[in-house]
Amino acid sequence: MALVGLVSVVPIASATQPVGVVGVGFYAPGWGPGWYGPRWGAPYVVVPYTGEVKIKTNDKNTAVFIDGGYAGQTAKLKKFALSPGVHNIELRDPSGHAFYQERIQVIPGKTLQIHADSLG
Repeated sequence: MALVGLVSVVPIASATQPVGVVGVGFYAPGWGPGWYGPRWGAPYVVVPYTGEVKIKTNDKNTAVFIDGGYAGQTAKLKKFALSPGVHNIELRDPSGHAFYQERIQVIPGKTLQIHADSLG
């Protein structure tokens, strides 16, 4: 019975590790066979779970839309964090005309630069 209880606790304990932190451990015979985890100050590495998007444009009043929703103007959103994955970026001039549209792939820990200038 104790073995069944122990087996059911290990997956729960491993699921509570904070997102974005990767533990580095090693096999420790004192903990039993198959146990892999941190031991006595094993180093932890913080992994960023967002990527960054940097927009370069001449017009600072350009409206930025991400996945169809308004995000702000380029004057304030020079560089911003975005969740990893595929996103649709659209830039509109002050009159509301969309002059730039792109589907981008955001990678955690990386900065994606967008160079766009208004045609008007």
